[in-house]
Amino acid sequence: MDLRIPKDEATDAERSAVDAATADLNVDAKARRALLLPALHALQSRVGWVSKGGLYYICSRLGVPPAEAFGVASFYALLALTERPRAFAHVCDDIACLAKGADDLCREVEARLGPAAHGHQKADAHSQKGKAKASGWARSPCLGLCERAPAALVTIAGDKPADCAFGAATAAKIEAALRGKPPAIEEAYVASEGPRRLLARIGVADPKSLASYRANGGYTALKRALELGAAGTLRAVNDSKLVGRGGAAFPTGRKWEAVAREAARPHYVVCNADESEPGTFKDRVLLEGDPFAVIESMTIAGLATGSEHGYLYLRGEYPLAQARLENAIQLARSHGMLGDNVMGKGLKFDIELRRGAGAYICGEETALFNSIEGLRGEPRNKPPYPAQFGLFGKPTAVNNVETLVAVLDIVRDGAAQYASVGTSDSPGTKLFCVSGSIVRPGVYEVPFGTELGALIKLAGGITPGRKIQTILLGGAAGSFVTPEQLDLPLSFEATRKAGATLGSGVVLVFDETAPIQEILRRIAAFFRDESCGQCVPCRVGTVRQEELLSRICGGKSTLRIELPLLKDLGAAMRDASICGLGQTASTAIESAVALGLMERKT
Repeated sequence: MDLRIPKDEATDAERSAVDAATADLNVDAKARRALLLPALHALQSRVGWVSKGGLYYICSRLGVPPAEAFGVASFYALLALTERPRAFAHVCDDIACLAKGADDLCREVEARLGPAAHGHQKADAHSQKGKAKASGWARSPCLGLCERAPAALVTIAGDKPADCAFGAATAAKIEAALRGKPPAIEEAYVASEGPRRLLARIGVADPKSLASYRANGGYTALKRALELGAAGTLRAVNDSKLVGRGGAAFPTGRKWEAVAREAARPHYVVCNADESEPGTFKDRVLLEGDPFAVIESMTIAGLATGSEHGYLYLRGEYPLAQARLENAIQLARSHGMLGDNVMGKGLKFDIELRRGAGAYICGEETALFNSIEGLRGEPRNKPPYPAQFGLFGKPTAVNNVETLVAVLDIVRDGAAQYASVGTSDSPGTKLFCVSGSIVRPGVYEVPFGTELGALIKLAGGITPGRKIQTILLGGAAGSFVTPEQLDLPLSFEATRKAGATLGSGVVLVFDETAPIQEILRRIAAFFRDESCGQCVPCRVGTVRQEELLSRICGGKSTLRIELPLLKDLGAAMRDASICGLGQTASTAIESAVALGLMERKT
């Protein structure tokens, strides 16, 4: 390929950062291209933004055309393409934080730090006198800290970059974090109805210690899987009726079997840890509190599917999870739990951690593959499906964090024991992210079939002195339900029958003071911003939907006038969008309209 690289020069600091991220160039073109996102992260972490000189240096080093590299860099919200202060704050104003005063927080931050940056525009890195500004900020979509809303993510670039995410954010805390003094780490609140399975080690085992993990039952499941072999492990997962916990609910055993029987090699295992659905934070809790469990379960998936390499794709807004996963992978590798001879049993399997950069669409499995491969994170048409043509065009088993961790109990104790709780069609336990106007927001593990009201009661009930206005199930792509539906069993079959969805496990409770119209407008703005733009129904439909809701919220129109257009937009996006983002972009809004929530004002 004849690459024409412009003359803009990278600085020495930029070159050294890129060189470190792309040290191994003795690979084919596809593998080199897959280093593009790590190289972009390296630039951002070193100098605070992706300059033209730095981008072109990446292009010359990896053999990527500049137009394509720019297309990738401009795709991600966490990457800045214009100069900005090295210390930068992302302040969440998404639905959970909006209901907890995010707008007031943003106004106070603006008064202290100046106007917010927007998208990839220039973030005013210099004052009017030409001096470099110490810090800057921007509004952000959900940061996955909904149980401690409002939330903020602070990044500080340099020789030793420092990122921190924290809840219960105030302007003072944000300013302190920008000066390198973040709040102390606060672990998430977790609880269960009955014995813990998925949360068994959270708050019990030290997430930084392999010895502590093993002392609390760690690696007994992998030992059992090695005894069962690939066929026995697949049989156990199939018999358990485990389905995906990210929202799609596809049978895990069928997915793994499809990959295992493919003749093409190599096979891959991918852990989808790009948890970006507003209101969702359960995977973050598992990643931060039990990282070795994710590694062990990926290794079992590797054994079952005949894969020797796994990728763990982590959302970019989870710095604590990143640190703990990096530590866990290193410890597992150094103690023979990853590598060429896992547990001395001849199993070859290793894991590579890849960090996303702020793109909700990369939670869609094929968009995630493209992101790892150094392409724009746009979904692929199906078929072919990932089990036949996945990462790098090879058979790939992709599962989210909660699904993988559920495998440990199934393999260790057997499918029958796993299915001893829950319902016949939804066996086992489920993690729910309970937040909003609730006494004890957190992650709750309950058997499938537990009633919605019982879950809310387990979380302490609604904030004293308040009344439930509505509850959002499943996140921004989910549905609203009424206080009269508190007897709804939380199972796949029951919610489907009720016209709702479990989705990613969101239970977001809004009291009577919540500004529902504004929350719906924020949901529409979220989908507008997060659409990858690949297909017309989603690219145009999400914009028109947000414009429609802005007219209503601004008093320039009414629901009666806009309702026909809202229904037409929803139908077009559902029927013709390439992926689930467009297909569900109007679901929550239309459910709110059906319940009469749009007519309410607070």
